[in-house]
Amino acid sequence: MIKGLHHNAYRCRDSEETRAFYEDFLGLPFAGALEISTTQTGRETHVLHTFFQMDDGSFLAFFDDPDTPFDFKAQRDFDLHIALEVDHQHLQPMLERGREAGIESRGISDHGFIDSIYFRDPNGYVIELTARRPGEEDNVGDDGDPRDILTKWTRDKTARQ
Repeated sequence: MIKGLHHNAYRCRDSEETRAFYEDFLGLPFAGALEISTTQTGRETHVLHTFFQMDDGSFLAFFDDPDTPFDFKAQRDFDLHIALEVDHQHLQPMLERGREAGIESRGISDHGFIDSIYFRDPNGYVIELTARRPGEEDNVGDDGDPRDILTKWTRDKTARQ
C-alpha cells in the first residue's frame, strides 16, 4: 500500500535562511512554495510551506509560521535527525565545505554498515549525510532479528523502570 516517502515537514525559523542551507549548501533543488492563508478546516493562518526535492522524487519540506510559537532548540541526534543518502566520495568534501562555511559539522562516523557526517541546520535540526558501505545496500544494521531485539529491549527497559 505505502509506496514511499512523498515529503516530511518540519517547522523553520525563516524560509530564506532554510532555503540557503538546503539549496545553496546541500544542493537540493528548491522545488515549490505554497503560501497558505486558510487551513482545510477554514481557520485563518499565514504560513509558507517550502519543498526541497531529492533525487528519488521525495521532498524535505518546511513550514514558516511566524505567528505561532514553536520551541526551536538544538536537537540531539538520538532525539531528531534527518538522514540523507549520498555516495561515499561526497562525505569528506561536504564535511570540509561545512567547516569552511562555519556550519556546525562533525564526522566521519563509522557505523559499521554506513559512514556518516553531521551538520546542524539553521533551525537546530541535525542533518546526517550517510553513505552505504559496499555490500550493505539493503542493510540498516544487521544485529539479528529486529522483532527479537525489540522484545528483549522492551523486557529489559521494563525491568529497569
